Amino acid sequence: MVNFMEPSAPSNFLADLDTPALVAATAGLLLKKGWMLATAESCTGGLIAGACTELAGSSAWFERGFVTYSNAAKTELLGVDAALIEAHGAVSEPVAHAMAMGAIARSPAHVAVAVTGVAGPTGGTPGKPVGTVWFGWSVDGQVRTERRRFDGDRAAVRTATVHYALQTLAGLLGP
Repeated sequence: MVNFMEPSAPSNFLADLDTPALVAATAGLLLKKGWMLATAESCTGGLIAGACTELAGSSAWFERGFVTYSNAAKTELLGVDAALIEAHGAVSEPVAHAMAMGAIARSPAHVAVAVTGVAGPTGGTPGKPVGTVWFGWSVDGQVRTERRRFDGDRAAVRTATVHYALQTLAGLLGP
């Protein structure tokens, strides 16, 4: 497991791409490798899967999306241990890691991205303020986790989460 708290963007050219361009870049990289993608989403409520399936032909590289907004859904659909959620909270590194692993274990996908966070406007705490998001990416059997904090209202946090999830995934898949 690799845990990077606040790294720089995966690569400069990816930072300049809009979300549809990131989806297209990710699609190309997945197709080149012959891999399928699964998403496990909490705070984004399926927006990553939605962005992926906006691209025509996405069935060639997008396998499925799990929307696991509640703790019970994380446990039932992804196999996240309820004790893990109880001990660390839903918005935590261990849960993001378990969500990514669960998406791989419960699908034929080769790659997964997982997000769990506090989109706001309420729900934040001093330790996990609004805008805090934990990410998990499983690529080629390796899971990477990362915490980010995004500014703005609920829509801005969710949009930034989708963009960053795809930006980092493309960077991890790239050369």
